[in-house]
Amino acid sequence: MSVRIKICGINDPAALAAAAEAGADWIGFVFFPPSPRSITPAQAAALAAPAPPGLPRAGLFVDPTDDAVAATLAAVRLDALQVYGHDVPAARLRARFGLPVWRAVGVASRSDLPTEAHEADMLVIEAKPPEGATRPGGNAASFDWSILAGWRPPAPWVLAGGLTPDNVAAAIAATGAPMVDVSSGVERQPGRKDPALIRAFVANARGAAGG
Repeated sequence: MSVRIKICGINDPAALAAAAEAGADWIGFVFFPPSPRSITPAQAAALAAPAPPGLPRAGLFVDPTDDAVAATLAAVRLDALQVYGHDVPAARLRARFGLPVWRAVGVASRSDLPTEAHEADMLVIEAKPPEGATRPGGNAASFDWSILAGWRPPAPWVLAGGLTPDNVAAAIAATGAPMVDVSSGVERQPGRKDPALIRAFVANARGAAGG
């Protein structure tokens, strides 16, 4: 089984270099100012400049306007739009910008698992934000992976939320996830990636997937 790996929240050259050298399949830039991983489009462009040309980049947005996405794309090339929000206009974003749209879905129980893609190209499955959370996403928490047993994904999907070098192999074994996405799980403090943890995460995910 081949598992793809995304390192999200890249915000410094050492983290990007570690992700590329370790063999990550995707990197992610966060364009959401409340996040400690947030960067500007200009900063993302500077970071991406020395990256291998074949390393795809996802941009993470929260309830973005079309103008905000357009301004970001004017500064830095992206290969996918990862969008959080109550009403993700996947078809409109894809039609306007010509990029695949990944829709984030927070889950806490089996009833939260999506049965429709709602026109998204990829579903990012992660823990539902806790009550009162100021940021969307997994918020460094995992969910009960057993609820995925027997689920029929309506689109390609990514497992995210609470993944670390220590649990990614178990997560892949438990869920059969075709792709894993990590951010805070490879940080030494909020917003500061640790290159050693990035390398360990990629190695352990590859090992779990058989290479």
